[in-house]
Amino acid sequence: MATVLMCRRLPRLSRVTAFSTAAKRKAEHGSSKSKKEKRDKPGAAKTGTESGATIQLLKPQDKRVLYNPAAYARGRAGSQQHVDRDSSKDLGDMFTSPGTTQTPQTFPTASSQALSPIRNALPKPKNSLLLEQTILATLCKEEAEKEKQEMHDSKEDPRMFQKGRPEYRSLTCDSTEPAQTLPAEEGDSILQSVAGCEGSPGILTDYFLRLSRLPAERRAALPSDPRFSALCHRAATATRLFGTPELIQILKSCVLLAVPASHPLLNACEAEFCRRAWDMGLEQLLLVADCWRCLDRSVPSYLAILFSYANLHWKELTLPQFVQLLYIIGEGRRSPADLVQKVESTILKHLDAFTLEELGAICLGLFKSLSGISEHVMRRIADRVSLQMEDMSTYALVNVLKMLRYTRMDHLPLMRELGKVIPARIPATNIQGIMHIALTYSSLHFFDEGVLAAVATSLPSKVSYCRSKDAAKFLWSFGCLDYEPPNEKEFYSSLIKQLHAKLHEFRKFPEHLLTALLGLAFVKRFPADLIDFALREEFVQKTRGSKYELNKDLFTLGRSVEIECPTYRGSRLPPQLCQEFTEMASSFAEREIYVRPEILEATSLLESMLGGPEYVKNHLILPHTRSSDLEVRLATDGHPIPFNFKDPVAAKKLRDMGVSLTDDLMSQLIQGRAHNQSPTEVGNEARIPRHERGDAAGAQCLGGALTAGAKSQVEPKPGRWQPREVRLALQVSNRNHFCYGSKRLLGLHCLKRRQLRLLGYVVVEIPFWEWFPLLKRTRSEKLSYLHYKVFCPSLLTRA
Repeated sequence: MATVLMCRRLPRLSRVTAFSTAAKRKAEHGSSKSKKEKRDKPGAAKTGTESGATIQLLKPQDKRVLYNPAAYARGRAGSQQHVDRDSSKDLGDMFTSPGTTQTPQTFPTASSQALSPIRNALPKPKNSLLLEQTILATLCKEEAEKEKQEMHDSKEDPRMFQKGRPEYRSLTCDSTEPAQTLPAEEGDSILQSVAGCEGSPGILTDYFLRLSRLPAERRAALPSDPRFSALCHRAATATRLFGTPELIQILKSCVLLAVPASHPLLNACEAEFCRRAWDMGLEQLLLVADCWRCLDRSVPSYLAILFSYANLHWKELTLPQFVQLLYIIGEGRRSPADLVQKVESTILKHLDAFTLEELGAICLGLFKSLSGISEHVMRRIADRVSLQMEDMSTYALVNVLKMLRYTRMDHLPLMRELGKVIPARIPATNIQGIMHIALTYSSLHFFDEGVLAAVATSLPSKVSYCRSKDAAKFLWSFGCLDYEPPNEKEFYSSLIKQLHAKLHEFRKFPEHLLTALLGLAFVKRFPADLIDFALREEFVQKTRGSKYELNKDLFTLGRSVEIECPTYRGSRLPPQLCQEFTEMASSFAEREIYVRPEILEATSLLESMLGGPEYVKNHLILPHTRSSDLEVRLATDGHPIPFNFKDPVAAKKLRDMGVSLTDDLMSQLIQGRAHNQSPTEVGNEARIPRHERGDAAGAQCLGGALTAGAKSQVEPKPGRWQPREVRLALQVSNRNHFCYGSKRLLGLHCLKRRQLRLLGYVVVEIPFWEWFPLLKRTRSEKLSYLHYKVFCPSLLTRA
């Protein structure tokens, strides 16, 4: 039987994530006090064996969406437990199905200047008035289009993992339509009898049960009926008279009756369940917790009791009860610290018995509750998933990727298998699912062109369903991996257009705009009007007041614009703020960067080779790029020029901070933590990109760009350029500067080298796959290598 549901997206607070260039990732959180969407409730569509439910969803109005367990369509095969389910789109899909007409959004002209892929100068940024008009016009446009509907044919059950075992029936609230509905007229008969009865617990329970079996249209009218309010009041004042099964039945009825989360009846029920929780069984406690989840009611006190009870009765937990408990923990967005070790041991105990959907539910629960998990346990989960990935639903697979990203663990077999399986599924995957896939690759610094190209191909047609943070994470992911897809013009123009459409959201979530603009800067794209908006004093103050650390990102963006867009005339960071950020970066470098053994060794040897510490300087030429440089200056005849006469005491102190190069330290430097691949064998087919792309020709500054052959007007402060002088910027890199297992530089480090060249420096690479093995060689071998790098004839010729 086909069912048509009308679902309206309502505002919801959402915990957001800032993506700094250090690639810190945090799990997303959502508020539990908002009105839940119809599609978010379990069983919003009936799942039948003959036909799927047809769902109508309203066009999303903003980025604040609820957790949706049916967010991703199933891939090529169904799960092992449900092989009869065919490939389909799911309940949470927020893009137009093939064959469905989609009306594209239109946007104010303020965004049009930011769409050209041509790398030349464009008009300077629009004034603040036009940006304000953009925000207002976008809000009006979204309000006008909120009633437009998209059709989604779905056979996915939002809580698929619960369908794999019959034991879940006693642990979960079934909020699907009742099997046998009562006539609508019976509702009036029930409500009329409320006034005349004495209201015994059994009778009241029966009233709620029968009302919950009315047709959906009749149930929807009950909350506004005074007679129903009277019934709820009677029940609320008599909660202590109900037996536990009767009280649970009333709560389950409230789910079908869509009683508001703040209703007085639910307040009374929560208080009573908390009072009698220790006299209930674990099965009943989990069932009640599931009802609260379905009602979208935050019940921290009840959950605390549930977790304490589970901790005391841990050995009695069955496998379904354990998975359901982790599901509830995730929905509650908090992790009981005293359960962490027990959770890990139970996962290992039942690892081979879990269904693939249960593994996905476990990972999602851990991810949403910010639960730490050991690398050993995550690797065991990844081992199993990599062997059975084709049988796993895309939704469950994405949940595993979220936890893989959260634990910052590389798992080469899983990533390789993912590269084979996921590209074909991407066209049928929800936009948030695609975002998490792309973000996993960038977070783990894993470059797979096939996956990224598939993402880029699918994105433009779905971009209108991107929340502001989705668009930001797409731009960050591609920029971080320094990848411009074959359809780069369409890809970037659609995302920049969406940034303009969501401009009003950045007032509340400034971190997303910085994330997006940095991702664009990595690939030489600078939309001037958005940059002008981001560098205004008002916006800068919002970033500084954020709970996330955004100073580094703001500094990187501001200085990059100065260097790469000399014709830019918009807002800029105040000089005193830049000085503050520079001092912060320098302080960090002195503690964490300058003292690294590979850099100390190179500095010491260069001083010996060139004639003293005045011929080489270990410092941050570009503090906003957060990595050090060894600067050397040569005359055009090849002779070194002394220049580092500042602070000799500090220089001596730094040299005295040497680190012993033990065999263990060298093994860690060369081999890395997670794999034993020799750096000289890594990524022979890869490259350090953009060396031959004419970077000095300028960047794509939309609204203020470097034209071909232009040089930046910004120079590093220390020292003036001397006639016929060549400045070398030696880059002693490490594995974290490159994509996993390759010689492909990450976006931030591509940006740094590009900007050094724009400032006139000659960039000299001392890559880790060459330098780290030499650290265990003789002094003469290391000096010979550095001599070749510094005095390479081709460098002086090019300079």
